[in-house]
Amino acid sequence: MKNRIAGLRAERAWTQADLAQRIGVSRQSINAIETGRFDPSLPVAFRLARLFNLTIEEIFTDDE
Repeated sequence: MKNRIAGLRAERAWTQADLAQRIGVSRQSINAIETGRFDPSLPVAFRLARLFNLTIEEIFTDDE
């Protein structure tokens, strides 16, 4: 699954650690999500969407 998290994070000048703390996950989890090695759980996806004031579909797109 592709995502816009790195770009959204960069627009706010947040580090991976900053974002991780804001949504309650580890920095390693943010790195894995950003690089596409890991798809977030639904609760994490909703927390990201709320934090960035976007829908889940605006952040994540299907690889197909």
